[in-house]
Amino acid sequence: MWPVSHGNDNPQVMNEALLRRPAYRHYVLAVLFMAYVVSVVDRAILNILLEPIKSEFGLGDTELGLLGGIAFALFYAVLGVPVAMWADRGNRRNILALAIAIWSVMTALCGAAASFVMLIAARVGTAIGEAGGSPPSYALIADYFPLSRRATALSIYGMGATAGIMAGNLFGGWSVAHYGWRMTFVLAGIPGLLVALLVLLTVREPPRGFADGVKVAKASHGFGTVVARLWQRASFRHLGTAVALQSFAIAGGATFNAPYLARSHGLTPAEIGGWLALFGGCAAIGTLLGGITADRLANRLGDRRWYCWLPGWGALLIVPLQFIVYLAPAFSWLPPAYIAMVIIGSSFLGPAYAVTQGLVGADMRAVAASIMLFLQTLIGSGLGPVAVGFLSDALAESAKGEALRYAIVAVSLVNLWAVFHYFRAGRTVREDLDAAAGSV
Repeated sequence: MWPVSHGNDNPQVMNEALLRRPAYRHYVLAVLFMAYVVSVVDRAILNILLEPIKSEFGLGDTELGLLGGIAFALFYAVLGVPVAMWADRGNRRNILALAIAIWSVMTALCGAAASFVMLIAARVGTAIGEAGGSPPSYALIADYFPLSRRATALSIYGMGATAGIMAGNLFGGWSVAHYGWRMTFVLAGIPGLLVALLVLLTVREPPRGFADGVKVAKASHGFGTVVARLWQRASFRHLGTAVALQSFAIAGGATFNAPYLARSHGLTPAEIGGWLALFGGCAAIGTLLGGITADRLANRLGDRRWYCWLPGWGALLIVPLQFIVYLAPAFSWLPPAYIAMVIIGSSFLGPAYAVTQGLVGADMRAVAASIMLFLQTLIGSGLGPVAVGFLSDALAESAKGEALRYAIVAVSLVNLWAVFHYFRAGRTVREDLDAAAGSV
């Protein structure tokens, strides 16, 4: 068993031999992966519960888009910034453990909502907790893994999102059929409390800059300093825009996958949960392969532009696949196209965040991650579902029951805009990474 880590650990006097052990480094990555899984289960389980929630509260698709999108994303994105600033100054391990406990409790409270407004309030509470999840985790991973292996490590961590979607859909589809949507929320919140204890008791806080072989003090800069540092890098301006746009298109469809499968193909909640769990597992494969492939191409070919080129080609290739998935006349067309779509479309995560972490100093990494998350979440996860819901309601009369599929297809075209920015980011990413390394 790993040594128990106490809250008053001093990073300057830690046992560096333990931190350098590959086994322990990968153990920490596994624990952070589990934390990400439970966060996404708590976040994504709502999607499969949208139809019963709609029936109970008498909602329209626009309101479902608000519940599944901006109600969560606004607080998650905005509060992620101050939490990340706290993480760059304080103990990231303790902040993460506290965040996990908060979002787990708030997820369970969603099941007690007596009205649509109360449900939104509980989702806001979940968002407040989850705002403290990824920024500290990204910064911890960057201090355990050097740049040459960071995209792979971040992709493994990023698989937690797709694994969480897989678990949330599988569990949610089964649970809502047996216990209803309210108890499903309660049951989903329990595992996170156990993971919070695991993080608190077994994860060590590494010195900042540990993996890069430099000693960095806790951050003393302000948020504006990090924004200015990133903004002066043209590669980040385009990469951040590309990630936000691709997330807009992906989240718009993903939020409404369960209603789409129910309305257009007549699947039951249990069937929907099983299929979406399978697709989520395929997305995990794509996330991992994206990081591994980007690292290998960049290292073996000596060209770090692949960190931007690989996501760019992926965003281009998924557009025709999205058309097949959401315009399929029969369900038999859908699974092979969907599997290809999610494997290719999920490959951007590791490369994009590896570049973001490499563009700033070790004392800015949590805030840098929160800025990318802000763009990805507020524009992508926040506005994408609202856009789909609005278009679906607007087309309801003319589309004769198929408005949702047409709305998702329309939003998917935003991926083409993302392609442009990925390749623009590739023009300067090598120079920007070199300049950032020289300023540490």
